Amino acid sequence: MAMLQEFKEFAVKGNVMDLAVGVIIGGAFGKIVDSVVSDMVMPVVGALIGKLDFSNLFVVLGAVPAGNAMTIDALKKAGVPVFAYGNFITVAVNFAILAFIIFMMVKQINRLKKAAPPAPAAAPVTPEDVLLLREIRDSLKRQAG
Repeated sequence: MAMLQEFKEFAVKGNVMDLAVGVIIGGAFGKIVDSVVSDMVMPVVGALIGKLDFSNLFVVLGAVPAGNAMTIDALKKAGVPVFAYGNFITVAVNFAILAFIIFMMVKQINRLKKAAPPAPAAAPVTPEDVLLLREIRDSLKRQAG
């Protein structure tokens, strides 16, 4: 029973709940960013540069059965070892684009968060005894002069 109580205390702590919310939001945000990259950015990049799909670049590392298609999917289904470096290149390019988009989003959010520069700090209040000493000094100067 004590372990159940400890687990309950752990599970309802603010940090655990914040983490759970962060994971859920992160997953949803990941889908949004993936959609932005695959549905909006990559088609534009593909139209400007050409198709950036390297996923069919590979090196066959074994014997190919007769009559088998020379596509990566067909070779993998046939159990042929394949060094699929093209898929890695595609994922790396997508990551670079994704990282750049997230960088730009964070940069814009930070720009919006920036408030006006803080007002200069007010001069510290002069203690009363210092004010009194200044009055005495000024009074002595007037009498002497």
